[in-house]
Amino acid sequence: TPGYTCIWGTVPVGDAPLCLSAAFASTMARVFVYGTLKKGQPNYKHMINTAKGLAKFQGRGRTVEKYPLVIAGKYNIPYMLNIPGTGHHIAGEIYSVDEQMLQFLDEFEGCPDMYQRTLMRIQVLEWEGKGGTGEADGVLECFVYSTATYPPEWVGLPYYDSYDSSGKHGLSYVLRESRE
Repeated sequence: TPGYTCIWGTVPVGDAPLCLSAAFASTMARVFVYGTLKKGQPNYKHMINTAKGLAKFQGRGRTVEKYPLVIAGKYNIPYMLNIPGTGHHIAGEIYSVDEQMLQFLDEFEGCPDMYQRTLMRIQVLEWEGKGGTGEADGVLECFVYSTATYPPEWVGLPYYDSYDSSGKHGLSYVLRESRE
């Protein structure tokens, strides 16, 4: 069947508006998520809610540089502290997102106050994306929400190399709708 090729793959001619609706070929951004937005985690629902924008899972990776990943605050929120060279290579997921989803993520992550969105080099471990640039050499530049605005005592918290809300640490994430 004839079709159009876009970031989502080849779509049938009748579905072309789906592919072209946001003219996203030129406006997609790569985002690396390491916390509650990953598959199987408490806020993943936002990544698949098309009302918030488009997000396409591309693969799994980890930060090229080491960073401290801590779980902090009374709601047990995961934070990547922007202290390159300290901590671990952080594992996470790579997504291509449209401008609407990027804007949603900025708001959701409290950017720029709570987290800051910066470009980081991510080593690709598994790749599902089609025709992406950079996967051949195994390193991509992705936007990552990390923080440079944290209480100094957070540096003394345990560092993790990956996040799971129901991990052995026993620090279950508290959903926004459950907070007081």
